[in-house]
Amino acid sequence: MTSNKKPSIIRINPPELGAPPGYSQIVDINAGRIIFIAGQTALDRDGNVVGKYDFAAQAAQVFSNLGLALQAAGCTPANLVKLTVFLTDMGNLARYREARNSFFASVTPPAAPAVTLVEVSKLYGPDFKIEIEAIAAG
Repeated sequence: MTSNKKPSIIRINPPELGAPPGYSQIVDINAGRIIFIAGQTALDRDGNVVGKYDFAAQAAQVFSNLGLALQAAGCTPANLVKLTVFLTDMGNLARYREARNSFFASVTPPAAPAVTLVEVSKLYGPDFKIEIEAIAAG
């Protein structure tokens, strides 16, 4: 189900809240559809873990899967309004940011969804190092 009406997505960063690195403090949307995307992990199309011991490879696969999920809903990364990111080791924050920045580098108009990022003790599979769930506006 798609809509011809383009959503209004306004990203707001009040100076009182500081300048966030690569995300928005507030995202105000007026859209005909809200798309909820389940947590994406580093599984390939055959259910195999990509990058079992390699966080950067896992992050790239997670963002690739997120892109595929958006495409299936008739959206692009520009439609993203909220990400919740789960890392099993906050030591991978810089590598997460590299993958995120690469994912959003070619997005027009520029997209910087609101983001919550947390460290968790484990994800649903013992080999997963990152999981991202998302909300998009269509």
